[in-house]
Amino acid sequence: MVRILNFFCMTLLSVSILALYQISERTRVTGVELTTVERQIEEEQAKAALQQARYEHLARPDRIQELAEASLGMSDTSTVQLASLTLLPRKPARDAQVQSIAAPADPAGHTGAPMVVKIAARLGM
Repeated sequence: MVRILNFFCMTLLSVSILALYQISERTRVTGVELTTVERQIEEEQAKAALQQARYEHLARPDRIQELAEASLGMSDTSTVQLASLTLLPRKPARDAQVQSIAAPADPAGHTGAPMVVKIAARLGM
């Protein structure tokens, strides 16, 4: 009886050793995978920081203004306010007339193509 009990204890001990070895091996492999993933995260964060720096460089207002003037022919002129929203009717009438006015947008008379602002409003309430 003692031999049978001794045999079962040795078998149980062997199975326990194999299970613990398998768990420790899985832990080691998972640790290596974790290190690899952490390194990939650091690389992606560095790439994101580089992209952010590039974006900040490209989105500078002075650079955009320079490109707009050079490529699109836009200029930094002030706008002219011809009317306020309080002068517009609250409800459009069905039989209201539409009246429009046009005025030069650059009162200082800068060189280049003349810009015209056109405003249309309904008359009548």
